[in-house]
Amino acid sequence: MRFAIELRGADKCYESRHAGGEPYEALLNFNLEIIEGEFFCLLGPTGCGKSTVMNIVAGFENPTNGLALNFDKPILGPSADRGMVFQSDVALFPWLTVENNVAFGLRLKGIDEEVIKFIVEENLDLVGLMAHRGKFPRELSGGMKQRVQIARALANNPSILLMDEPFAALDAQTRRLMQEELSRLWALNKKTVLFITHDIGEAIWLADRIGVMTRGPRASVKEIFTVNLPKPRSNMTSEFVNLYNLLNDSISAESKAMMNE
Repeated sequence: MRFAIELRGADKCYESRHAGGEPYEALLNFNLEIIEGEFFCLLGPTGCGKSTVMNIVAGFENPTNGLALNFDKPILGPSADRGMVFQSDVALFPWLTVENNVAFGLRLKGIDEEVIKFIVEENLDLVGLMAHRGKFPRELSGGMKQRVQIARALANNPSILLMDEPFAALDAQTRRLMQEELSRLWALNKKTVLFITHDIGEAIWLADRIGVMTRGPRASVKEIFTVNLPKPRSNMTSEFVNLYNLLNDSISAESKAMMNE
């Protein structure tokens, strides 16, 4: 078993923006191991620091103490080996067409244009957007914009895909379709995925394992659940409902404790 991502005793403390203010300890002794090739979802109450964890794994921030590792090597900054899919479509370049958005990172690498054309077409076909390759982001639906982000991330062939609530802004029907699409894509390439969500059902539907965080500040990993349900999954089974209730109870306990503090 090989770990794609490890956080070992990671702390994250933010200095106050106000003179004389107290620093904010977002994470304390945060430990997490994500196995190569698994789909891992991270859940937790609002404000617990899920996005802080994602930013550390992505290399956008460094832990104040402890280690953040990518295949046993320290994470020192962003890397093409860790592809990021953001929550909103602001990461897309509005002045570029769909195919040029997907090609952007490849061109930065100086890859030959014929090779870029092949990779772009392969990934647009994978996410079902070949017919829309010449459109601009403003001409696309929310779900299509997220598929462009996924295609752009996959085009750079990262070993790890980082997804920070990528479907949060979508309507319920589109969100379910995107969950099905992501599950299909993961089954094809078995990339390591770290997926942050507030949606318990979404986590169960997608993940191999689900980590629940404690409330913030000084958040850590509370417990990890293994999802032993065959795919494609149905939210109508007793096993799905039982796991949903366990996760809901775990998160609710943290939320209630936070409200009482």
